[in-house]
Formats: sequence, C-alpha cells, structure tokens
Amino acid sequence: MMLKPFSITHIYIPSNLISTMLKIGIFGAGHLGKFHISNWKEIGGVELVGFYDPSDKIAQEIVEKFGLKRYDDIDTLMNEIDAADVITPTQFHFPVCEVALRKSKHVFVEKPMANDMHEAKKLLKLINEAKVKFQVGHVERFNPAYLALNGRKLNPMFIEVHRLAQFNPRGTEVSVILDLMIHDIDIILHLVNSEIKQISASGVAVMTDTPDIANVRIEFHNGCVANLTSSRISMKKMRKMRLFQKDAYIGIDFLDKKTEIIRLKADKENDDNFTFDIETPNGVKSIAVENPEIIEISAIKAELTAFRDAILSDTIPVVSELDGYQALDVAHQILSKIGTSGGIALGS
Repeated sequence: MMLKPFSITHIYIPSNLISTMLKIGIFGAGHLGKFHISNWKEIGGVELVGFYDPSDKIAQEIVEKFGLKRYDDIDTLMNEIDAADVITPTQFHFPVCEVALRKSKHVFVEKPMANDMHEAKKLLKLINEAKVKFQVGHVERFNPAYLALNGRKLNPMFIEVHRLAQFNPRGTEVSVILDLMIHDIDIILHLVNSEIKQISASGVAVMTDTPDIANVRIEFHNGCVANLTSSRISMKKMRKMRLFQKDAYIGIDFLDKKTEIIRLKADKENDDNFTFDIETPNGVKSIAVENPEIIEISAIKAELTAFRDAILSDTIPVVSELDGYQALDVAHQILSKIGTSGGIALGS
C-alpha cells in the first residue's frame, strides 16, 4: 500500500461571486446530519434541495427547525441534486452512495466510507466509472489544532495517540476502531511517508458486541512506530496525538484545539518563542517552545466547503476516496488482528 507524503491543503479558497449554485441533498438527518444542514446553510454557492430520512420524528424536527423539504424516497431526491451528502449509519453508506454514483452525482460520505472492504472496492470502481468527486468525512483533517501545522516539516519516528470518549449508544453499530480510531489512522497514514510493515493489536468488548477499547501498534518500513489507544468507555474525554522526530516534539490536542512544538533551536536563530538551555553530553542545547496560532473555524463547515470547492474547481478532494479506502483497509486489518488474538467479547 503506497502512502502519500504529509500535506495540509489550505481549505478556504476565495469564492466570491460563485456563478454555479451547487444543489445538495442530505441523506440521513440524525445527530450529525443536523450539524451538516446548519453548516451547509452558511456556505455560499450551494442550494440545499432537501433531505431524506426514514424517521418521521427526525423529519418533523428538521422541517420545523430548518424549513427543509423532506423527500419520501432516495431516488426522487437524488434526481434533483448535483451532490449527495451521506450521513446515514455506516451500514447504509454503500447502498446510498451506490445510487448516487450510478446517477453520476458527487458524493460526500461520513467515515468510514463503507461497512467492509468488499463494499469499499465496489465504491472505488463506481467512482472511477462515474468520474465524480468523492470525499470522505475524516473531519479531524480540518481540526484547527491540526491545521496549525500547515507548512511545518514533519517527519515523525514515534507517534502516540489517545482518543478516549465516554460511552454513548450512538455509533456503537461499529467497533471503536471504525468509530473513533479511524480518525487517527487516517492522519497517521498522511503523516508517515512509508508503507506499513507490521500491525499488532488487542481489544475488548465491554459494553457492546464489538471492541469498545483497543490498543494498536503500527510499524512502518522507515522505522516509524505509532501506538494508538482508543476507548469509548472512559470516564473522561481525550483526543491527543504526540509526534516525536529527530529535532522536535509536537503535541496536538484535537479536543481543546491546542498545538505545542518543542524543538531544538537553530544556531543564531532569533524568534519570539520561549527558550531555555539544557546540558547534554554534546554540550549546551537551546530549546524553543512554540504555540502556533490556532484559527478558530468549524471543522465540519471547513470540510464541506472543501468538498464544494473540489467540485467547482475540478480538483482532488482533500480527503479522497483513496484516503478513505486506505484508512478503512488498515482499520479492518486491526480488527482482524484483534479477532485472531482472542480479544473479542468480555467473558465470551
């Protein structure tokens, strides 16, 4: 599996006087779908045509809150739009995306892009045939704390990740790997410019029938090692990633939107960062502590804006179908490792 070098695309392309109104349809208007609808309403150059959701209760709430037209079937709404925003439960991602792609509609789909690798492979084929834009909702790529590293030279050789959440029944139709850890898998695959050498993993199902807590070690051929811990049964929330490379430590707090860089200060370097000296076997080293500026933005609005821009400017989406496929592939390799190591249901 070939991986791309790390890069962060500047997502806010000036879009004054957009001449083409992009017609968007919403498929799935539950908890996350509501956030998508409210953010789409703030994005220029688009027209929200309507939404589809089988729940009468949810539909009534959406109509009353947003004044958005409800459609009773997927096909009718799909025929009236340019692009589909798919925020259904994971098991329905493929069938809705398949309808959209067979009608040559652009697609934004929440992560993971499909329920399994068989579905994901079929989606890649359909996307290639339809020649449309397809973006996967790995929203942490648009987190302000992560975007603050734009332009930085990153070459981590050790990565440590903790993504912990309190238990919430929503999203438990999939394992913690596909629910939470896949965010960090996606970012790591773009930070590390190397192929994966080995994966080891363990996990336990505590509250559900799939792993609720997991620890994973990913080793890359270039020597980089990533340790990931994800839990959805924790007492507190945490979403932190720590990067260690030859000349620096970088801490990213996705939850509190903070980024810290502690690095060796170059000789004769003048800057306004806090610095201090330490004694080493090779002499005195100057250390600089930097807190990059965090630009407060809505990550959801940013990813949807990037999807719009990819369509209107005919460019590759920031998180493409290949990105989504690679992250899903690694996630399923991890699930396979957990299964073969016996780390399934507690007490089973």
